[in-house]
Amino acid sequence: MAGSGGAQGAKAARTQDPEGTRQNIIEVASQEFALNGLSGARIDEIAAKTRASKRMIYYYFGDKEGLYLSALENAYRRVREGEAQLDIEGLAPLDALRRLVEFTFDHHHQHEDFIRMVMIENIHHGEYLERSKVIRQLNVTAIGTIEQIYARGLKDGLFREGLDPIELHWQISALCFFNVSNRATFSHLFGRDFGAPGAQEALRRNAVDMVTRHVVRPDRLVTLGL
Repeated sequence: MAGSGGAQGAKAARTQDPEGTRQNIIEVASQEFALNGLSGARIDEIAAKTRASKRMIYYYFGDKEGLYLSALENAYRRVREGEAQLDIEGLAPLDALRRLVEFTFDHHHQHEDFIRMVMIENIHHGEYLERSKVIRQLNVTAIGTIEQIYARGLKDGLFREGLDPIELHWQISALCFFNVSNRATFSHLFGRDFGAPGAQEALRRNAVDMVTRHVVRPDRLVTLGL
């Protein structure tokens, strides 16, 4: 009797909070996809770890590919929402650029599932990402942020002319992405724990320095102490 009441309570909770249930499914699915890939993840396993039934997962997402795409969109949404919360407009251009690099490094370090999801999507040659208008729109804002910082730095005579904001986004992403994607292999290859706090602090500082030195005009490097 108690078991029946618990099941009814869970069902009621799902009915009363459909968005919470949907988000719970996405969060659990993201972990499964990051660990096992699209082909290796199982809907049965995902359902067993959520507040939802297998039938409900299919109701919300259609099929496993639909769930995977929703998880991928959610991963990108999180990083862009974090960027949106940065007080970049209130900072000088160089400080804003540094803050953006720091945020990207910290986010990737703290959300390793995001890195694995992106790696898996690259294995699929971006096939699912290409289907998503949501992800493309989210990344418009990412480039817009860099364009704004770069334009202000140019106006102040601080940044070099002729840089491409999309390429700058690529370079920031590369430094911060590699820190997670290749940390284990580099640590084993060279016998140094690149995940240790001291190593992470140095890599974070170096990522900021590399980007700022690339963007700042050569004649301004000395005066800025770079």
